[in-house]
Amino acid sequence: MPESTLYSNGVPIRFSPDLFGPLRSGAGLPDDPAALRERLRTDGYLYLPGVLDRDKVLRLRGAYFSLFPDGYLAEGTDAEDGLFSGSVPESLPAYGVAGHPAHAFVRSAAFQEFVADPLLADLASKLLGGDAWMLPRQILRHFHRGSQLASRAHVDLDYMNALSPAPRVLTLWIPVGDCPPSTGSLVYLEGSHTLAPEEYEPLREKGDRPGDRRPISHDLELTARHLGRRWLWADFAAGDLMVHVPQIVHASLDTTTDAMRLSADVRFVRSDDTPDPRWLAPWSADDGA
Repeated sequence: MPESTLYSNGVPIRFSPDLFGPLRSGAGLPDDPAALRERLRTDGYLYLPGVLDRDKVLRLRGAYFSLFPDGYLAEGTDAEDGLFSGSVPESLPAYGVAGHPAHAFVRSAAFQEFVADPLLADLASKLLGGDAWMLPRQILRHFHRGSQLASRAHVDLDYMNALSPAPRVLTLWIPVGDCPPSTGSLVYLEGSHTLAPEEYEPLREKGDRPGDRRPISHDLELTARHLGRRWLWADFAAGDLMVHVPQIVHASLDTTTDAMRLSADVRFVRSDDTPDPRWLAPWSADDGA
C-alpha cells in the first residue's frame, strides 16, 4: 500500500479513501474493439497490466540509465535498477535538452524499436476505430528522489490544441520499470473526462505557473476536493500499459524512492486526421510544446 502521505510537486496529499481509489483493471477484457472502446468511453482510461514483455521493458530501462556519467547511479548497482545515488553530476545538462541522455535516447534505434511494437499501433487503431499512426513527438519522463518535480494536474488536449477541431488522439503511457505511487506514478481523476473545462478553470488561478494556462493545478488535494472526485492509482509494474483519452485530468506523484521513475508517453491519431504540427518533430524538453 502507498505511504499515508504522498507528494506531488512537493505538496503533500493524504492517502485516504476520500482522496484515492483503485484504477479499474482491464485484465481479462475481451480482445474486441467494441468492448475496449466502451470501457475507454466509460472510464476515460484503460489499465492493461502485463500486456508488454517485462524483460524487454527492463532492458530498455537499462539501456537508458547506462548512458549517465559515473556518480549518478548508486554505487555497485545495475543500470537496469535505475537507483539514484542522491547526487547529480555537474557535467549533466538540463533534463531532456540536447546533450542530456533523454534527448538522445528518444532518437535512438533502441527506443524507436521499442515504441514501434505492433501491439501499440494495433490497440490504438482498435480504440480510434480506424488506422492510427504514432506522432513523432514521443516523450521520455524521468524523475529522481528529492527533485520535488512531477506532472501537474492537466488534460492532454490543452497541449495539443493548435488545430480546431482537435484530431482524434489517444495517449499511451508506458512505465519503463516498476512504478508504484511512491516512485512517481500517474494518477487519474475519477470520471474527469466528463467534466466541462469551466468546472476546473478556477483552479488555474491558484496554480504555481501563473503565466501558463495549460496546467490545472500543482495541488492534487485541492483539485480533488474542488471537483469532488478521487485520484485513481495502481502499483504499476514493468509490462503494464495505460491508455487514456485527452480530456481526462491526470497528474503524477513525486518520486520518493531510490528507484527512479522512467516512463514513455506516445500518442496516436487517426491516419485521416491532421495532427497538431507541434507534435511532428522529435521531443525536446525545451521545445515549448
